[in-house]
Amino acid sequence: MRFASPARCSLNAPQEWDKCPGHAQFLLQCLEDLDANLRKLNSRLFVIRGQPANVFPRLFKEWKISRLTFEYDSEPFGKERDAAIKKLAMEAGVEVIVKTSHTLYDLDKIIELNGGQPPLTYKRFQTLISRLDPPEMPVETLSDSLMGRCVTPISEDHGDKYGVPSLEELGFDIEGLPSAVWPGGETEALTRIERHLERKAWVANFERPRMNANSLLASPTGLSPYLRFGCLSCRLFYFKLTDLYRKVKKNSSPPLSLYGQLLWREFFYTAATNNPRFDKMEGNPICVRIPWDKNPEALAKWAEAKTGFPWIDAIMTQLRQEGWIHHLARHAVACFLTRGDLWISWEEGMKVRMQGQGGGEEGGMKVRMQGQGGGEEGGMKVRMQGQGGGEEGGIKVRMQGAGEEGGMKVRMQGQGGGEEGGMKVFEELLLDADWSVNAGSWMWLSCSSFFQQFFHCYCPVGFGRRTDPNGDFIRWVPFLASPLGANLLTPHNLDGTLPPSVSLDHTSLQGESRKHI
Repeated sequence: MRFASPARCSLNAPQEWDKCPGHAQFLLQCLEDLDANLRKLNSRLFVIRGQPANVFPRLFKEWKISRLTFEYDSEPFGKERDAAIKKLAMEAGVEVIVKTSHTLYDLDKIIELNGGQPPLTYKRFQTLISRLDPPEMPVETLSDSLMGRCVTPISEDHGDKYGVPSLEELGFDIEGLPSAVWPGGETEALTRIERHLERKAWVANFERPRMNANSLLASPTGLSPYLRFGCLSCRLFYFKLTDLYRKVKKNSSPPLSLYGQLLWREFFYTAATNNPRFDKMEGNPICVRIPWDKNPEALAKWAEAKTGFPWIDAIMTQLRQEGWIHHLARHAVACFLTRGDLWISWEEGMKVRMQGQGGGEEGGMKVRMQGQGGGEEGGMKVRMQGQGGGEEGGIKVRMQGAGEEGGMKVRMQGQGGGEEGGMKVFEELLLDADWSVNAGSWMWLSCSSFFQQFFHCYCPVGFGRRTDPNGDFIRWVPFLASPLGANLLTPHNLDGTLPPSVSLDHTSLQGESRKHI
C-alpha cells in the first residue's frame, strides 16, 4: 500500500509540485513496477489517497486489519510520525511489527556501543561496526510458493480506487518533460546491480576508477537513486559484493573499504538519527557556527548556472536536467558555494530554489522526497484478518526481489513537512538525496562538521581541466556547446562568450574566503 495525497505526495506543497517532476516521475515508475511484480503473484498494489494519520483508523476498521508491519525510519521526523501511527494501531487493537531494513545495522546499537553518542569520525564509525555482528541477510525473493494461500481480493474498480496516480493527477505539467535518464523501479535496479557486479576486476582489486569526462555522465550501472528509494536493498547489495569478492579472491574476507558507498550512507544516518537539527547550523550541537555572508545575487548565479565558471555551471545544468551529478561534481559545487569561493552558508545551498525548477538536492546530496527529513515510508505491510498476511498496506510497500524484508520497499514519505522553505536545490532535483546524507555531506564539504581542512578546496578551473581536458562535459552549458576544447574551462578565455549576467572572479572570491578562514 502506498499513500498519495493531493497535499503532500512526498513532494512539497501543491504550488511547488511543478518544480520537481523528476522525483515524481521516478517514484511513480517505482510504484508501477511494484504493481506489475505484485500482479505476477496474483496481488496488487493499493495506493491510498490521503494522510496516514487520517486514513489508517478507517482502514483498520474497514479491512479488519490485525497486523501492521513497517520499516523502521531512523530520521527524527520519521520516528515522530511512525510513533503516532503506532499509537493509532495499538488503540485499534492492531499488532505492530517494525523492522530495520533501510540500513545495514541497527543504528541505536552503534550509538550504544559509542557510549550513547553517535560517532563523528568515519574511522571511529568503522571501528564500532567492526565490533558488531555482520548485517543480517536479506530475506528471499517472494514467489508463488512463499505467498501460499495468501490471496488479495481485487475489485473491478481497483484501478480507479487504488491505482498508481499519474503525473497529471498529482498536478504536474508533463508538456516538454524529458524521458527519464534513470528509470524507476526494482526491476531496473536489479538489472543495474548485475551490470555493476560484472566488473569483476574492479571488485577483485578494488581500484577506484580513473576520473574522466565520461565518469561525469549518468551510468547504466549507477545505483544511488535505487538505494535511496528502496528499489534496491542495501543488504542485497552488501552481500552480493561480499560473495563476488570471495569468489574472485578465493574466500578472502573483503575490506570495509569495499562497501564505501553503503558505509558512508550508514555513517550519516547514524549521526543524524537523534538530531532533529541536523540540517541546521543553529541549535545543531555538531555544527560549527560560521559567520557566512548573505549574498542573494551570487547565490542566484550559482543556483541558475550563471557563475561564469563553465565547470560549475555545467554541473548545475546537469543536475537540473537529469536529477543526478557525480559525487565529485557535488563536492565541487558545494565547495564553490561555501568555503571555496562564495562564502555562502551550506543551509542556503540546501534551501535555494533553482529558477524555474525548484530546488534539487544539495550541492550535495540528498533527496528524500520528504518534507523534513524523515518522512520515510512507513511502508507498511498490512495483514488482512482472515487472509494470512496478504494485503500490503502502509505508507510504503516493500516487495519481492531485492530481498528487503519482504522485498522492494519504495520509499516515500507520509507527511513530511515543509522544511523551512524546503531543502530546495539538491533536495528537489537530486534523485538520490537523503535528508541525513544531504545535510551531513553539506556540513562535511563546508567544513562545518566532520572535516576541518579548510584550505583543501576544489579549484573550479583546475579540477575541471584535469577531469575534462577536452571540454566535453562543460558543453552542458548551452552557450558553450562549441569545439573550443579546454580553453572553455577558464572564465577569462570566454570574453565575449558569456552572457552579461555571469561575472564571478575566482581569484578575488577565494582571496576573500581565505580572509574569513
